Amino acid sequence: MDLYEYQAKELFRRHGIPVPRGAVAETPAEARAIAADLNAPVVIKAQVKTGGRGKAGGIRPAAGPVAAEHEAARVLGMDIKGHRARRVLVEAATVPFEEYYAAILVDRAEGGFLAMVSGQGGVEIEELAASDPGAIVRLPVDPVEGVDADAARLLAAGAGLPEQAAEVLERLWRVLVTEDALLVEVNPLVCTTDQRVVALDGKVTLDDNAAFRHRREAEEPTGGLEDRARAKGLNYVKLDGTVGVIGNGAGLVMSTLDVVAGAGAAPANFLDIGGGASAQVMADGLEIILADPDVRSVLVNVFGGITACDAVADGIVTALELLGERGHGRPIVVRLDGNNAELGRRILDEARHPAVRQVSTMDDAAATAARLAAGA
Repeated sequence: MDLYEYQAKELFRRHGIPVPRGAVAETPAEARAIAADLNAPVVIKAQVKTGGRGKAGGIRPAAGPVAAEHEAARVLGMDIKGHRARRVLVEAATVPFEEYYAAILVDRAEGGFLAMVSGQGGVEIEELAASDPGAIVRLPVDPVEGVDADAARLLAAGAGLPEQAAEVLERLWRVLVTEDALLVEVNPLVCTTDQRVVALDGKVTLDDNAAFRHRREAEEPTGGLEDRARAKGLNYVKLDGTVGVIGNGAGLVMSTLDVVAGAGAAPANFLDIGGGASAQVMADGLEIILADPDVRSVLVNVFGGITACDAVADGIVTALELLGERGHGRPIVVRLDGNNAELGRRILDEARHPAVRQVSTMDDAAATAARLAAGA
């Protein structure tokens, strides 16, 4: 389970990691009262479980209580990548002298833990990793030894962080282990003009399998696409790209995401309809993906097994009938293989829907979806 920023910072505060003073508001009036109590310039931050808040206008400075009320009114209710901001975090503004990046996570590929630290914070870490890999210090973490004082100093020194950042890195490890987290990330971790190291943002992903060991705040519905998908029993995760992806089986979907990325596009989601999905499940999945305004094309990649390809094709046709005109705006690239593939292709051919394009291989399907998403 991903936490909201304010929840992550509550954990940080509990484990001795410095965070800005602040509180959560659900109305503009509450934001004004919090700003008055802080008695300082503040920042209004949308509480949504997605990135890109700043670019979307979900982070706004306010000089005082009146401005805080005004800015909170602008942010509350804002839709950011399919996530509606129902709360804002009102925090005392912090002036950073330097910005860093720090994260500790479960490294599934290596079967252990990994710490990552960079002297360049406040930027997309994926972009930094691609453009300047040497800017990120990576340290495999022994599960028994953990990030102790020596390892924390080594990480801080290697990334060019001040000495006082080492203690924060050590405590981030404590958060990961004590709270049964899969990821603990701070971007940016800042050094202020008065030489304090503060977690200006926070991202924590908890291991749902360990929920029985903790008393957690119940995750509330947000009305976003992930909640709508969950209500339909779909395994859906919203991503930041423009190519919607549907597949049957987590392994096939993950492979499809990689192939889409290799074709020069970014996936807009992960959606696994499962191994025994019906036509209705396929229709529900397509409806969710086409409800995402970021999606410019859709790639349906199915290998028929328990889920026969004719059922998938029926689901696509059913979904497009239900969507009506909404289903005509974006192209849907379909690759069917396996059980009843020929029948599935025939069903789509006979439907003659203008949005549907059939492609025989996964690589060609991904390339076609990427090209269409780019408007080519």
